[in-house]
Amino acid sequence: MKVIIAGDFAPRARLAKQIENKRFGEIFPDKLVKIIKSADYSLVNFESPVIEDGFEPIEKCGPSLGCSSNAVDAIKYAGFTAVTMANNHILDYGSNGLSKSVECCKNSGLDVVGVGNNLQDAEKILYVKKNEKILAVINCCEHEFSIATSTTSGANPLNPIRQYYSIQEARKNADYVLIIVHGGHEHYQLPSPRMQEIYRFFIDAGADVVVNHHQHCYSGYEIYNSKLIFYGLGNFCFDWEGAQDKKWTEGYFIMVDFNSILSFKIYPYCQYGIEANIKILNEDNLTIEIEKLNNIIYDNKLLNLAMDSYLKESTKDLKNIFSPIRNRYINYVWRKLFPPFLSNKSRLFILAHLQCESHIVKVLYKLRMK
Repeated sequence: MKVIIAGDFAPRARLAKQIENKRFGEIFPDKLVKIIKSADYSLVNFESPVIEDGFEPIEKCGPSLGCSSNAVDAIKYAGFTAVTMANNHILDYGSNGLSKSVECCKNSGLDVVGVGNNLQDAEKILYVKKNEKILAVINCCEHEFSIATSTTSGANPLNPIRQYYSIQEARKNADYVLIIVHGGHEHYQLPSPRMQEIYRFFIDAGADVVVNHHQHCYSGYEIYNSKLIFYGLGNFCFDWEGAQDKKWTEGYFIMVDFNSILSFKIYPYCQYGIEANIKILNEDNLTIEIEKLNNIIYDNKLLNLAMDSYLKESTKDLKNIFSPIRNRYINYVWRKLFPPFLSNKSRLFILAHLQCESHIVKVLYKLRMK
């Protein structure tokens, strides 16, 4: 069974205009469509909910993404047969946007996995039967503003305990188990040690392949206990105003051949850089860069050093997250006129409440209260 897995699809900027005018051939060249349709099954991450007039965005931090039902037609045109929806944007327009997205995809014949009317619904396993073999697909995402609860709709949250039981169920009912996770550090090309530990655990629990996306850049992969872990595919089709950085515009999708011995092929591409389309690149284009990433991934010491360096650089201004003032100009004046907001005593108090699992429950409860 040959299965293609691709990264994030979100209509914005030039891509959104092409989709609204249904110029799908400009987006997806024939060569790309031919590759996707050559697979027995194919999945792409649908990261922008379908919205209509009257749909209101939820309260959250970060941008709210939305698209029309034409986006679903574009995915069908490209040749995909399924969408993963467990991601941090699928609930940007609440339950209305989520239910409309699911409705449009299913009406178009696309399978949907990773979301539901509640947590129990969202974590349902997708079973696919091809060539007398059954593939189980489990889709989840890290916790942001899109997560389903026992009483509200949303995405299936990353929870290794619950995913363990899903894997056990899938192993009883399927020949192969594929887990697709949406998470990681944006614009950082390596997995955190935490991600590696969890994804390896999924393999130890019985998964055959684990695939990750979300970071807006590609990462490397590893063969772990004869199984496959891909730590980041990059944007599949995600235009952003002014984004010309290769980290944003380059990525790859994979074709995994589920068989007694797993094999795979990487398809590198450039998406929405200078040209407003997805262009398949020669396989050698990313090989050297991916190998560099793989060498770090396989070496725990190097992986931890890389993470420490990233955290040191990316958290310089993170102390401002604890300030009640959200205006950057007032924050600037405040820092100039007054001593640091966090005293050592305050720092230790916050640390105690963020590193202890029992304290975290209380902090989250309080922050969720209006």
